[in-house]
This record gives sequence, structure tokens and C-alpha cells, in this order.
Amino acid sequence: MLLEALREQVLNANREIARRGLAPHTFGNASGIDRSGPEPLMVIKPSGVDYATLSPADLVVTDLNGKIVEGKLRPSSDLDTHTLLYREFPQIGGIVHTHSEFATSWAQACRPIPCLGTTHADYFHGPVPVTEALTAEEVAEAYVRNTGAVIVRRFRAEGLDPVAVPGVLVAGHAPFAWGKSAMDAVEHADVLEYVARLAFRSTLLNPAVTGIPAYVGEHHYQRKHGPKATYGQQ
Repeated sequence: MLLEALREQVLNANREIARRGLAPHTFGNASGIDRSGPEPLMVIKPSGVDYATLSPADLVVTDLNGKIVEGKLRPSSDLDTHTLLYREFPQIGGIVHTHSEFATSWAQACRPIPCLGTTHADYFHGPVPVTEALTAEEVAEAYVRNTGAVIVRRFRAEGLDPVAVPGVLVAGHAPFAWGKSAMDAVEHADVLEYVARLAFRSTLLNPAVTGIPAYVGEHHYQRKHGPKATYGQQ
């Protein structure tokens, strides 16, 4: 069986999506990539299979064109979004798509999540961006692939680093998050849902709130992720 260790990591990531309540039913999915071989290979959840019944053998291995290399089940319906993001963001090693309640609410409202506090700033270097809506032509041509395309377009347009901003809201849809591994992507998806919930409540309490001062957000992000980071252990 190809990529046994990566299969285990991706299986655990998919189970964590369910355990953390980030996607009801079978709405979410996680993938991971191995870039060490002659060509990158991705492991992804099969479409519509309950998390509780998944086994490593159920996961599907594809190349970055979406061609199945190993697996008997159909890969996730979001396959083409994952492969496009791995092609365009070579820094990332894992992707998670969820329909978590509060992050999805911001996506459906087509609103970026502003950086209102230090909890947000510790993980996201600025607001969590929201994409443009897909056009009718993009949906008809290749809906899933173009979902990835609008994500990449937003990051290119704003000059965003996918390492510093490890997640996005797809307008009218739901969040995607990523990281250096599939489990790292789950962590970012979980944090994204948390800051979405905090931002929702903060704007209810004070509709005029716009965010913490930029220098405070910058300090918090850099102390955790910058070249002179002081958070955690060496």
C-alpha cells in the first residue's frame, strides 16, 4: 500500500474534523501531500464515506492532476480544489475543508473576518480573507477547480502569504485551511472556527468595532512566528 504513514496522518486528520465538530455528517475532508518522490502524490478522503468507518486503505492516492494512483473508492468531490492549491501553494503540506458553523456564516455573508483581537493575531497575519463569488461561467466550466482558482486569485491580488494566512473563506460556501501537514491544517481550521465565533460575538456586542491596532496584531504574530519568536520552547 502506497504512502502508509501519510495515509495514517490523513486518516487521523479526517477523524479530528469530526471529533472537533468542524463538519456535520460527511461535509468535510482532509488531504496531505508527499513531495519527496519523482512526482508529488496526494492522499485524500473518499467521497461521502462516514469518518467513523474510514480505514487507511479507504483513502485515495492521486497525482496533482487528480489521476488516481491507488484506491478503489471515488476521491472527495473537492479533489480538484485540493490539487490546485497544492500546485499553486507549494509551501503547504495539508489541506482541510470544513463547514464549521461560524466560519461558514462569515463565508455565506461574504465578509472577511477582521482581526479584532490577539487570539486571531496569534495565528493569522491580518484578516481572514473571503474570495469573490464564482461566476456562472466558472461554475459551469469547472466548479471545483475554479473554487481553488478564486482562492489563489484572492491571495495573489492581496499579496498574501499562505503560510502567514493559513485559511480562507470561499464566498457563499465555507472555509478551507491548510498547514505544513494534514494535522496542522486541522489545527488552523479549528482556530479559524474559534476566531470566527469570537468575531461574530464581538460585532454583536459592539457593531462599531473595527479591530485591534495594527502594531498590536503585528507584535502578537511576530512573537509566535517571526524570526525572533519568543513563544513556546526552543
